[in-house]
Amino acid sequence: MMSEHILKGLRDRDPRGIARAISLVEENDPLADEILASLDDSLVDQAMVLGITGPPGAGKSTLTDRILSNYRSQDKRVGVIAIDPSSPISGGAILGDRIRMMRHALDQDVVVRSMATRGRLGGLCAAAGAAVRILAGSGCSVVIIETVGVGQSEMDIIRLADITALVLAPGMGDDIQAMKAGLLEVADLLVVNKADCAGADTLAMDMESMAREGRGKDNNKAKVCMTVASEGKGIDDLLAAIETVDASHRESGERRMRRDKAYDLEVLDWALEMTKPLIIEKIEKSDHDRKGDPRLRAAKLLEQE
Repeated sequence: MMSEHILKGLRDRDPRGIARAISLVEENDPLADEILASLDDSLVDQAMVLGITGPPGAGKSTLTDRILSNYRSQDKRVGVIAIDPSSPISGGAILGDRIRMMRHALDQDVVVRSMATRGRLGGLCAAAGAAVRILAGSGCSVVIIETVGVGQSEMDIIRLADITALVLAPGMGDDIQAMKAGLLEVADLLVVNKADCAGADTLAMDMESMAREGRGKDNNKAKVCMTVASEGKGIDDLLAAIETVDASHRESGERRMRRDKAYDLEVLDWALEMTKPLIIEKIEKSDHDRKGDPRLRAAKLLEQE
C-alpha cells in the first residue's frame, strides 16, 4: 500500500518520502491521518523547533542558511520549512527559498520544504504543524521555520516554534516601531543582522530597551545578538544563545507549556480548515438577499443544523 511505502520512506529518512508525506497533509488526504499517527513521538519530543522571522530585507534566508550549515557541522540532521507568500492565482509558494539553499541539495541530512501561507494573516498554513512533526519524526533533531515577516500579524510563528528569533537590520525605520507591540515583545532572541552597517549599534540598544519594556520585570527578557550572516560572523554566539534558551525552557517547563498550547491551537486550525468548505457550500446554496449585515447572516448560518 502507498501509506506503507511512505512510512518506510520516513523511517529510512528518504527526502522523497518526507516530501510526499507533507504533500498528503497539505492536500488533506485520508492517508495523512495514518502517517501522522505512525510518527515516533520520542523523536518529535526531542527535536528543537526554531522560528526565524522578521521584515523583508533583514537577511533571514542568509541567516537561516548559515545556522543550517553550523548545525550540519555538528552532524545534526536539519529540516527547514520556508513559509512563503501565496500566489493569488495558484495558492502556491512564490519565493522559492529552496533556491537559496541549493548548496545543501545533495545532503541527505538536510530536508528543505517550501510551504505557502495560502492567504492566512498569521503567516502559517494549517499544515505547518504537521510538517514540523513529520520532519522531526524522520530524525531531524532541529527543525527551522523561516517565515515571511510583516509586522504584528506575524504571530503564528510564536505558537509553533519552541524558540523564536526576530531578525532585524539597520535602516528599517518605522518598521521597528510597528512591531513594538507584537513580535518584539514576545520573541526569545532579537537578532541585529547586517551588524557591519551604519546604525547597527543604535538598533541593538533600541532592541535592548524595547526588550526590557516588553517583558517588564521578567528576568528572562529577550537576548540581543549581532550577526553579519553574509560573512558568517556572530553565528556561533547566536547558536550558543539558542542552546541556552532551549535548555532553560526545557528545565522550567516553558517548552512543554508552549507545545501544549500549540497543539490546542492546531486543533482549532484544522477544525476551521475542515468546516470552511461546508460553510462556503451553505452560503452559495442558500436563497437570501445579498443585503444587510453579513455578520448577522453568518450567525444564522451557524445556528442551522
